[in-house]
Amino acid sequence: MNIIPVILAGGIGHRLWPLSREHFPKQCLSLIDQEFSLLQQTLLRTASLDVADPIVVCNEDYRFLVAQQLQSIGVKNSSIVLEPEGRNTAPAIALAALEVKQVYGADAFMLVLPADHVIRDLVAFETSILKAVELAKSNTLVTFGVQPTRPETGYGYIRSADDYQVAEFVEKPDLEKAEAYLASGDYLWNSGMFLFQADTYLAELSSHRKDIADAVIAAYENRHEDMDFVRIDAELFAQCPEESIDFAVMEPTNKAKVVPYTGDWSDIGAWDALYDYADKDADNNVLLGDVMAEGTSSCLIRSESRLVAAVGVKDLVIVETADAVLVMDKNQAQDVKKIVKRIKQENREEHMFHTTVHRPWGTYETVDLGGRHQVKRIMVKPGKKLSVQMHHHRAEHWVVVSGTAKVQNGDREILLTENESTYIPVGVVHALENPGKIPLEIIEVQSGSYLGEDDIVRFIKP
Repeated sequence: MNIIPVILAGGIGHRLWPLSREHFPKQCLSLIDQEFSLLQQTLLRTASLDVADPIVVCNEDYRFLVAQQLQSIGVKNSSIVLEPEGRNTAPAIALAALEVKQVYGADAFMLVLPADHVIRDLVAFETSILKAVELAKSNTLVTFGVQPTRPETGYGYIRSADDYQVAEFVEKPDLEKAEAYLASGDYLWNSGMFLFQADTYLAELSSHRKDIADAVIAAYENRHEDMDFVRIDAELFAQCPEESIDFAVMEPTNKAKVVPYTGDWSDIGAWDALYDYADKDADNNVLLGDVMAEGTSSCLIRSESRLVAAVGVKDLVIVETADAVLVMDKNQAQDVKKIVKRIKQENREEHMFHTTVHRPWGTYETVDLGGRHQVKRIMVKPGKKLSVQMHHHRAEHWVVVSGTAKVQNGDREILLTENESTYIPVGVVHALENPGKIPLEIIEVQSGSYLGEDDIVRFIKP
């Protein structure tokens, strides 16, 4: 038996702003477990099963972040399939199915898991998976339905019938219907987790949405591999219709079955869901980071970079990051998207980046920003190098804080150690490399008329 974990890691999670950003999405955040991100937890919970190396489908922008998170938990032989643009779950799973066929063969079982779910009851989880494998051997498409614990209006439902048959998929209900579903005992939450063989899924997709299947196959056939990544033909993939697996395959097929999962589960879709799921103190607060609370109850308060103090408040979500603070009535958690929309409309960048930005060579953090200057803290990993580049509008001054820097500054190549510096005038070709065995940390002071990240002319990629 060959089970291939297929991890869907393409979402952003706007409702978890300001922690979740377009270039650091929620699946890469440590929301529940302070040691591991949601993506890492998703992979780790399959470790006790007989599984092969995973296939991860993610956005192009997340590729290095995802690869770094996999490597940090010892996953070194994964296939990371890059979507040139998001086209929803039906095409994403089709890409994974084609990669499964290529690497493992058409009969391999795909265990499709969104990267942003939280599951603690691993015994119940494994029991459901083993039952799903048994059913999938009969050329069926198995989905997992979560036993509901409350009348939830934020999830879709599946009405189950005898012999694990799917009787009906139901969209998110109003409260009255949700209460009726819970009382009947016939309905399960639609988890978005699946298990089936690669060929079975591709055949059903071709049968019900041939346009999607043909477009994905054409894009995949014109792929190329780049380091750890499988790059899909962007132009061909852009022609693929956007659709979910539920609408494209699971609802029209007659091969759908549902396995109940009776343990705890959450997709942590918004701050109120995180509050409901997290452990609470004696005052029903969830306090994360450097937080002090007095006379405060039923709040979620998270600090990322400084002390946050709350006095005499109730039912609030307070989330602090280095560049943004969210204060919100806990019952209006879905409205965070309105703030993100306004940030985009006003051409700000707080929806895209944190002050610390991850790159394949390390990280940089904006410490100070003014009209004609910017100060960054840069960390370069051992053995890594930034591209050879030049700027038309800004000069740079580099000061080494720790480690050793190998610097190309025009025609000169120099080594700098702690407390040494170099100045790079406007228009001078330069590069930065860490030849040492410890991280290189430098302070970069930029000055000039334009300080945008697009003022870079690259000559050699790192």
